[in-house]
Amino acid sequence: MAQLSAGDAVGRGECVPYARYGETVEETVATLERLAGAVAGGLDRAALQSALPAGAARNALDCAFWDLEAKATNRRVAERIGLPTPKSVITAYTLSLDSPEAMAKAARAANRPLLKLKLGAEGDAERLAAIHAAAPQSRLIVDANEGWTDETVAARMAVCAAAGVELIEQPLPAGNDGILARIPRPVPVCADESVHDRAGLAALRDRYDAVNIKLDKTGGLTEALALAQEARTHGFRIMVGCMLASSLAMAPAILLAQDAEVVDLDGPLLLARDRSPGLRYEGALAYPPAPELWG
Repeated sequence: MAQLSAGDAVGRGECVPYARYGETVEETVATLERLAGAVAGGLDRAALQSALPAGAARNALDCAFWDLEAKATNRRVAERIGLPTPKSVITAYTLSLDSPEAMAKAARAANRPLLKLKLGAEGDAERLAAIHAAAPQSRLIVDANEGWTDETVAARMAVCAAAGVELIEQPLPAGNDGILARIPRPVPVCADESVHDRAGLAALRDRYDAVNIKLDKTGGLTEALALAQEARTHGFRIMVGCMLASSLAMAPAILLAQDAEVVDLDGPLLLARDRSPGLRYEGALAYPPAPELWG
């Protein structure tokens, strides 16, 4: 967590370093500590965008700046960025990769309108069939976690289409997804590991139909907002996702999620314990943060 103060105002931001992107907790903490002097010397949120690359460390500090600005001016972040008063959003609920029987049982127990299924291994067709039978009322999205191959992707997309899946996240490894431009996509495909910030967006237009925006990838709310706007101009649908984290990490993303087609901000629901105060969840609904939490 990053924490900033100015007078009596305190701003906070949370990040999750992700090993898939070469990040560690220790290196992220060290990066934030190295920047403390620059922040004390006047480095602001705008300058931060070039002071650190996209990633977890910049996310924590960027969101802390947003929170501090809100606390210091007594103006909510949504107002500062010109958003209407934010409303609750329907979030997906994630089912971890497991046996078909275990995932079907979890789907029944979850009883959610939108389920996100972790796939990407042998037996995916059986998992989908079992889950669809167990929760026929639930909309389904799939996260293949880069687990499919050029040889399997077409057949597995067809299985997803037959099961009524609405979106497939990152079926192929980032950097090895060129085949998506050459085969039919019966289900819209969403870039996750393949997109971090605006720099790589244009190259994805022939391969993906949507982008999953996560603040830990973009390096904070500032770049996430810019990425969402540019993605819209390229015709991408928007998904807002998260790492496994507390309500403090979800709070800025709730604002980003206000006009997203798909929202996956269930991180706190998968923790043994969340922050207090945390976000309010009622079933599948995630509510905007109270000022005491963030923004």
